[in-house]
Amino acid sequence: MIHLSFFTKYSTQGATSRYRSFAFASRLVELNYNIEIHSFMDIHYLSNLFAKKPKNKWRIFLSYCQRLFAVLRSSDNIVIERELFPYLPYGFEKIFLRNKQYILDFDDNVWEDYRGKLLLNGKYDHLIKNAAGVIVGNNYLEQYVKKINSNVIKIPTVINLGHYKQDKSVQKFERFSLVWIGSSVTYRYIKSFAPMFQQLSKLIDFDLIIIASRQLEIEKIEGVSMKFHDWSSEIETVLLQQCHVGIMPLDNDDFSQGKSGFKLIQYQAAGLPMIASPIGENTHIIADTINGYLASTLSEWVTAVQNLISDTELYNRMSTASKEKSYHYSIQHYFPIYKQFIDTTFHETCSK
Repeated sequence: MIHLSFFTKYSTQGATSRYRSFAFASRLVELNYNIEIHSFMDIHYLSNLFAKKPKNKWRIFLSYCQRLFAVLRSSDNIVIERELFPYLPYGFEKIFLRNKQYILDFDDNVWEDYRGKLLLNGKYDHLIKNAAGVIVGNNYLEQYVKKINSNVIKIPTVINLGHYKQDKSVQKFERFSLVWIGSSVTYRYIKSFAPMFQQLSKLIDFDLIIIASRQLEIEKIEGVSMKFHDWSSEIETVLLQQCHVGIMPLDNDDFSQGKSGFKLIQYQAAGLPMIASPIGENTHIIADTINGYLASTLSEWVTAVQNLISDTELYNRMSTASKEKSYHYSIQHYFPIYKQFIDTTFHETCSK
């Protein structure tokens, strides 16, 4: 049986790590795989990040030290979320990866983080070139990575359908609601669409539900009825199911092109019709007018909301379509695919 070491960016409090490495690793453990997981940033870092507090430099330094020792003690087969040592050049990582077989896992277009940074600009390309295999979260990344490494597979960030069982006791909010789930960092997309929400508020009676952090209330959009909730794994599924429509507005930039679309995957599992910008992975998750709308302009956003609030039959049809499609973005569907990729990649590299 393969002994695997996972190197994640976050603990289970970070959505990227929770729904990718931790989710799949826990299933491998159930099959008696020998698994160890090393997270780079701890819960304190995430708490400060979401609260927009200053970074604790001592904790960050400690994270680098802990990771260094973890790599030295790790198995020969490792799975890495993005990179081993953030903001350190490839040459440093190459030293520690010299005798390792590794698979990289990318959920977003993290290349944008290092664009224009002299010593970091080509880091991910070097890591990919020398990887045994690469897992990517969306089509945009798959097309890019294929040019560098042929052993690549697309596995989106997935949900566990068991957490979204329809509970008849869960009732929709009395007032029509649009919901957005994310973090304090990505809340910038909501602010970018402030004029749209303000215009919509003049035409339709609705609440904009934000599942991220209550502290974002100080950045609420003037003239829009908004309700803010602190995210937690205990309340997210129930809150989503209480809402009416899931939204994912995006700016049309390179980073957005490479986003995983995970919000939409969560909305689908909750049985919500969706409205999103027609950018990147959004166009693959939403079948326009079937399980939601792809809206580019202000008028398209307004029309989409008006249709869903006024046409009960349309709403129910889209809700059913979302729920039906959710299996194709679930761990129940993707775990066998993930396991086969892990087994095949490490078996073949170990056999060479």
